[in-house]
Amino acid sequence: MVVLVTTFLLLGWWQVGRARGGNMLSFGYALEWPLFAAFVVFVWIKEIRAELRKGQPVPESVPSVAVPAELARQPGYVPFQAAPVRRERVSDDGDPDLVAYNRYLEWLTANPGRRPSEYRPSEYRPGEYRPSEYPRSEG
Repeated sequence: MVVLVTTFLLLGWWQVGRARGGNMLSFGYALEWPLFAAFVVFVWIKEIRAELRKGQPVPESVPSVAVPAELARQPGYVPFQAAPVRRERVSDDGDPDLVAYNRYLEWLTANPGRRPSEYRPSEYRPGEYRPSEYPRSEG
């Protein structure tokens, strides 16, 4: 990470020198290289944070359904109620790649706090989702 950031900043400084010499395109590159360095730092921090949170349980987020009082008092206010979503079980007949992909999507839905890289097809049984894990809409 340090090597990349240093290299990108040096390349940016090199482009500043070229831009001073009259190369107009180098002005754009002089701004671009430091942005690359900032992106490397951003990705590094994000990966460090993900690694530190790896063993911690995912906090459950409860959607807020409370309506602010000033909104509820507005004339013509009608509260929104979402229709319940029906989940149909797809058969496992047909293309094995499509079946595997559908199982992967089902796993992602059943595990909203986990990363896609944590998916292990051998550990997952299709149709094994727990409705209590899904946010419910009151309707």
